[in-house]
Amino acid sequence: MMPEENPSATPAIPHQRRKRYAGKNPRRFEEKYKERDPQRYADTVAKVIASGKTPAGTHRPIMVAEILDALAPKPGDIAVDCTLGHGGHSQEILARIQPGGVLLGLDADPVELPKTEARLRALGFGAEAFIAKRSNFAGIAQALAAHDLAGADIVLADLGVSSMQIDDPARGFSVKLDGPLDMRMNPQRGQPASALLEKIGITALATLLDENADEPHAAALAAALAGKNFARTTALANAIRAALPAVKGDAATLSVRRVFQALRIAVNDEFSALDTLLRQLPACTKPGARIAILTFHSGEDRRVKKSFDAGLRAGIYAAVSDGVIRATAAEQNSNPRSASAKLRWARREP
Repeated sequence: MMPEENPSATPAIPHQRRKRYAGKNPRRFEEKYKERDPQRYADTVAKVIASGKTPAGTHRPIMVAEILDALAPKPGDIAVDCTLGHGGHSQEILARIQPGGVLLGLDADPVELPKTEARLRALGFGAEAFIAKRSNFAGIAQALAAHDLAGADIVLADLGVSSMQIDDPARGFSVKLDGPLDMRMNPQRGQPASALLEKIGITALATLLDENADEPHAAALAAALAGKNFARTTALANAIRAALPAVKGDAATLSVRRVFQALRIAVNDEFSALDTLLRQLPACTKPGARIAILTFHSGEDRRVKKSFDAGLRAGIYAAVSDGVIRATAAEQNSNPRSASAKLRWARREP
């Protein structure tokens, strides 16, 4: 006899297999979910880091020990992280300014900011200790005023592009991955790099490549690229190499990277934002405040050095770093993206 059916029994839910992992080394960013879920796949993330790479969708903060030494965070401090990014530096600062401290984290990226805020909230940093605000760092004065913070004891600005932005081909920052030629930190504002290239003249582009990236082949590249339509990152990279037939190997790769860098700086008006930040720092910091700025190319570093030296001569700063501070050889070996980083610090008059 067949068993009597139980009409009240809960129907079985068909088993749903998770998406298969596309081999040991998937090419597509969207398939690298093992790296993007570090709690579930800790072993995979550890192996990626051990190989000297950064797990997809994450960012490894650079020169953490050196920055903490320069900023000397202590309980009760008011800190501003002008470029919150993945929150690696902020996480370390937050732990050291408690109890009583507040960190204001600024970031113009509407894609990554909510993720980082959620990550830091999950670590136990509530609204009384951590404030996340979508803003370019040129808006530091307005951001402090909006949250009734009279001034900062600590200011950090890491001017590098985050690994999350570079790794995601949809953002258009990478010279290695095909994606739309965008490069905007905030995709909701301004024009993408493709539009800039299509509109710019040869002379203006040559100046841009020279000033933003110290590109030695600026004139030849400007003649080949200005006014052209490049919708994809790989199309632009190929055109740069084609415009420099006598430049081979690593030298050609460096020119590709410098062109991408110059366009990114222009699209996001990065030099203007940095100049504004440097002008506002004295009015936004308390006596005795500590400032640290991490730069990644000569145009940024020149501006920071000039501003800090002028502030020292004017008596605004009591001390500034004697030259740049570099990542250790060990860090450069384990995290190659730290190799080009330059750290400078300044301390306000007490």
